[in-house]
Amino acid sequence: MTVAVQGKPLKQRRDRSPRPGLVSRIRRSYDRHWYAWAMVAPVVVVLGLLVGYPLVRGILLTFTDANSLNVGRTIGVNHIPDSYNWVGLKNYTEILTGPDNQFWPHFVWTVIWTTVCVALTYGAGLGLAVLLNRRMRGRTCYRILLILPWAVPTFVTVFSWRLLFTDGGAINSVLGALHLPQPAWLSDPTWQKVAAIAVNVWVGVPFMMISMLGGLQAIPGELYEAAEMDGASPWQRFRHVTLPGLRPVSNTVILLGIIWTFNQFNVIFLLFGSSGADSAQILVTYAYQLFFGQMPQDFARSATVGILCLSLLVVFTSFYRRWLNRNEQVRA
Repeated sequence: MTVAVQGKPLKQRRDRSPRPGLVSRIRRSYDRHWYAWAMVAPVVVVLGLLVGYPLVRGILLTFTDANSLNVGRTIGVNHIPDSYNWVGLKNYTEILTGPDNQFWPHFVWTVIWTTVCVALTYGAGLGLAVLLNRRMRGRTCYRILLILPWAVPTFVTVFSWRLLFTDGGAINSVLGALHLPQPAWLSDPTWQKVAAIAVNVWVGVPFMMISMLGGLQAIPGELYEAAEMDGASPWQRFRHVTLPGLRPVSNTVILLGIIWTFNQFNVIFLLFGSSGADSAQILVTYAYQLFFGQMPQDFARSATVGILCLSLLVVFTSFYRRWLNRNEQVRA
């Protein structure tokens, strides 16, 4: 009895002892896992220089009126200091509600571009993966041929398509031989959008196909055998076995596809260059035009569009992950 009573205050005092602070926990972690810290440190430094510093610099520029005339620079032995001013949220206000009204048309087209491209690449990739998952003669050869658009550098692929889309290119030659209209793929705004979507789908399908193929091979074959014994049709097996089995892979590749397509600068810029119609420009190429396509170069507004793109993707990713978690909880 006496021991129990005497031990209770000691336990209470032990519970009330202060927890180690952040610095002490980091020091303890470093003492235990110094080798892990040593291996991670170079990556952190490189990411800080290549991603962290430009991001912070870009955020600061959005609150200024910086352009190529008032940003400090060195000419020979002479150094011209910065002369831009802080303007607060003026850039955000002008871009979102200003009289030029350029942000929202580009935003709407970017959303349409992203939705259509991701839907087509996912659908085509899933269909090809289902076909290649079957036993067929020459399956390895087909896989190699279908992955080539992803293996070839993007600029080579886009320049090849640009040659095909020219007025005297192979596509219009075939259409002319079939007595069909020959669109101006590289000059008409509407057909520029169609051409950009076609090229981006061509570039993106192999990634979706390989990802879906890996997911299909991870689904146990016993599930298909059980469904077939129960009398399920091929469509029912695809709907109730294949699609649920691919859900984890699909959720990931769709999210990656949306992020990559939303920021797909290469296809638009390399396909049309500076001659592309303004209505065919997505937000990232619009930001590029603000930076390089006019004089003086508008650093502040270009950085503002970039930060808005980043904010939109962060918000979308957050809601997308919450929606997935909620659906998983409902299924459970």
